[in-house]
Amino acid sequence: MPEFLHLIPPVEALDRLFKNLPDRIPPAELIDTVDCLERISASPVIAPHDLPEFSRSSVDGYAVRATSTHGASDSQPAYLNLAEETPMGSRPEVSLLPTQASLIHTGGMLPEGADSVVMLEYTQETAGSEIEVFRPVMVGENVILRGEDLSVGQIIIPPGTRIRPAEIGGLMALGIIECRVAIKPRVGIISTGDEVVPPRVSPALGQVRDVNSHTLAALVEQSGGEPVLLGIVPDSLEKLKEVAAASLVDCDMLVITAGSSASVRDLTVDAIHSLGRPGVLVHGVNVRPGKPTILAVCDDKPVIGLPGNPVSALVIAGLIVVPLIQRLSGAPRRTYTPSVRARLGGNIPSQAGREDWVAVRLVRKGEVVSAEPIFGKSNLIFSLAAADGLVRIAPDATGLEAGETVEVFLI
Repeated sequence: MPEFLHLIPPVEALDRLFKNLPDRIPPAELIDTVDCLERISASPVIAPHDLPEFSRSSVDGYAVRATSTHGASDSQPAYLNLAEETPMGSRPEVSLLPTQASLIHTGGMLPEGADSVVMLEYTQETAGSEIEVFRPVMVGENVILRGEDLSVGQIIIPPGTRIRPAEIGGLMALGIIECRVAIKPRVGIISTGDEVVPPRVSPALGQVRDVNSHTLAALVEQSGGEPVLLGIVPDSLEKLKEVAAASLVDCDMLVITAGSSASVRDLTVDAIHSLGRPGVLVHGVNVRPGKPTILAVCDDKPVIGLPGNPVSALVIAGLIVVPLIQRLSGAPRRTYTPSVRARLGGNIPSQAGREDWVAVRLVRKGEVVSAEPIFGKSNLIFSLAAADGLVRIAPDATGLEAGETVEVFLI
C-alpha cells in the first residue's frame, strides 16, 4: 500500500490515475437533438448536404453582376435597369442581364446571372425603372456562397465533442433531429461519518447535515455525469465495504467523502483496497485545500476518496472528478478552464512546495477588476459560495502580493 499522505502534485496524481484506467469507448444512445445540450457526441456527424444549399444575400440591396458596377461613384453612378424583385422563400425566376439589378432581401436566393449584391444604402431609385449605384462591388461581395459554411460529406461534429447551443443550431440547420451521444457516466457518491445526518433532519448537538453529497451531485451533473446518491454510511469498515462494493456494480465511478484523514477512524483506504486491483494509487495530494485525497482504480473503475470538509471536497472534485467524468464520457481531457485576469485585492500567504487554491470575489473598481481574497476554513461552505473563482498559487511561490495581476478560474 502507498505510504499514507505521501504527497504528490495534483497533476501528477491525476496522470497516475489516468495511466491505470483502461481505454474505454463509452456506451451510446440516440436522443433528440434538442436534448443534447452539454452531452458528448459518440460518433461523427456528417453533413448530409451543403450549407447553405444555395447562394444567398447577406444584406438588403440589389443583386447585380459585379462588372456592371465597376467605376461607380457618387459623382458618376452606374445606371442599371430594374428587373423583377427576388422573392423570399422560393427560387427566383429572373435571369439577370449585365445591365440589370434585382431588389433582394437578406437571406434571399441569388438569381441566376448575379454574382454580388450592392447594399441598399449605396443605391437610389430614379424616376423611371432604373437605379443609381454609387459604389462598385466585387464578385461575391455581400453574398454567402453555397457550401460556404460546410460541404456535403464534411465531418461537422467529431466524436468526443461537447454539444453547445451552436452545435444544436447547426444540426437543426441540416435537419439532423437526432444525435448519438455518450450515455452519462454514473457516479456513485457516499458520505461517511457517525455525525452526519440528512439535510431534512434537525441535527443534535455534535451532528452535522450532509453537505458533500449534494454539492458533489450538483458538480457531477454540471460536468455531464449522472449522480447516484448512496446515502450516509456510519463509521463501520464492513458497512462501507458493503455499500461501496454494491455501488461499483452499477456505477462507473465512486466518490467517498470523509474518512481520508490521518486518524484511527480512517476506514476509506482499507475499504477501497477491498474493492479490486490495483487499489489505492495515491494517498495525499500536495494541494490546499484537499491534502488527504485518495485516488484509486479498482477493477478498471476509478474510486476517489475526498476530504470531509465541504470546501476541500468541492475544490478537489473540480480538479479530479470533473476530468474523470470527461474521460468516462469519451471527451478529450480539457486543458482550458474559463478564467479572467484581475488585480489581486490583498496579500495571500502560501507555503513553498505546496499548490494552494484560494477563493476570491470579483469586484469592479472603476476600470479595474479586483480579485478580493476570501479567507475561510475548509469546513465553511459559504466561504466558497460567496466566491466567483479560485486563484492558483504555484508550489514554487511563497504567496501573492496585493496589486499583482492574477488569473481567476471561474467556478
